[in-house]
Amino acid sequence: MLNPQSPIPLYHQLADILMEGIRSGEYPPGVRIPSEPQLAKDYGIGRPTVRQAIDVLVRKRLLSRRRGSGTYVRAPEQEIDLFSLAGTSSAFHKKGIAVEVQLLDKTKRVKVAPDAENPFAGGLAFFLSRLNRVAGVPVLLEEIYLHPVLFKGIEMIDLTGQSLSQVVESSYYMRPVGGRQTFRIGCLDAGKATVMAIDIDTPVLVVHRLLNFKQSRNAVFSVLYCNTDTFVFSQQIGGLSHD
Repeated sequence: MLNPQSPIPLYHQLADILMEGIRSGEYPPGVRIPSEPQLAKDYGIGRPTVRQAIDVLVRKRLLSRRRGSGTYVRAPEQEIDLFSLAGTSSAFHKKGIAVEVQLLDKTKRVKVAPDAENPFAGGLAFFLSRLNRVAGVPVLLEEIYLHPVLFKGIEMIDLTGQSLSQVVESSYYMRPVGGRQTFRIGCLDAGKATVMAIDIDTPVLVVHRLLNFKQSRNAVFSVLYCNTDTFVFSQQIGGLSHD
C-alpha cells in the first residue's frame, strides 16, 4: 500500500507498484490496467494523483492510453543495434526479426547537392534509397551515397533483397574499419512522411553516418530516418565491430 508519511510522492509510489505488477506478470502485455477511478478507490487517493502515476509509466513506454478504451500494458520494445558495421539488415536478422527491404531508388550515379555533412557534396557519388519494413510497417528509411570510384559498377548489381554490406565485402573485398555517426530528432518532409506512413509532424530519429575503409575515409555516407514507435535503436559502446 501507499505510505503518506514517506518523502516519496504518492504518485511515484503508485507508479512503482504498477511497474512491479507489469514486471512480475500481474499485468501482462496487452492487458488493461484498472481504471483511474478504481485505482483511486483501491489506494485511497485522488484521481489526479493516479493520473500522475499513469503519466510516468506512459512516458516510460510501459503503458499506452487508448481513447475511449482505457490504459493498456505495452508489449516490450525490441532493441536493435542498428549502427554496427555489419549493416542494417544484419541488425534485424541478429534479433530474429524478418525485415523486408524495398529499393525506392535503384543505384545510380548522381551529382550530389550541397550539404555540409555529405562528403560527396558538389561532386559525384552513387546513390540509392531503400525502405525497411517489419510486419508490413515502415521502420527505417535509408538514403545511401557511395564513393564514385571505389564502388565502380555497383549500379549494375541488383541489390533487391541483398545486404549492402555483404555485397561490398563479396564484390569489392572491402570491409569498413571505422566510422562516425551523429544523432538528432527531426521531422520528415511530405514525401518521406508518406513513404514512412507517418504524419509530417511526427518526430523521428535522424542519423548521419560516415564509414571509413582502408582504401578511403568517408567512402559511404548515409542518412537514416528511424521510426522509434516499434523499436528502440541502440548503439553498442566499446568499439566498432562486424559482429
